[in-house]
Amino acid sequence: VQLQASGGGLVQTGGSLRLSCAASGLIFGGYLMGWFRQAPGKGREFVAGINGSGVRKDYADSVKGRFIISRNNAEKTVYLQMTSLKPEDTAVYYCAAVRPAKYIYTQASIYKYWGQGTQVTVSS
Repeated sequence: VQLQASGGGLVQTGGSLRLSCAASGLIFGGYLMGWFRQAPGKGREFVAGINGSGVRKDYADSVKGRFIISRNNAEKTVYLQMTSLKPEDTAVYYCAAVRPAKYIYTQASIYKYWGQGTQVTVSS
């Protein structure tokens, strides 16, 4: 299984970025996908999650109303559209996959597969 995250970069406060995570080696539609982030000196925190069909989504309070998670199962890709970015959004962003359950997991330790991360830097 491989997860390849991309789309990070440097953006000013209030700007937007769209992250992508391309998956291979798994039946993509059968997996819950999540986005996490890790800032320097901090732990890995949940950002957003989406179930296999794309119907159920969950977000961290800190990004609700600004970030949107979506997926295209035919293309085996999950996206994170980020708008109204703030300096505190600066972090390495990771995508992750786990077999589905009733809920969207927010704990990083539960996810089985991880991408390599993509850096997002928001300047003030």
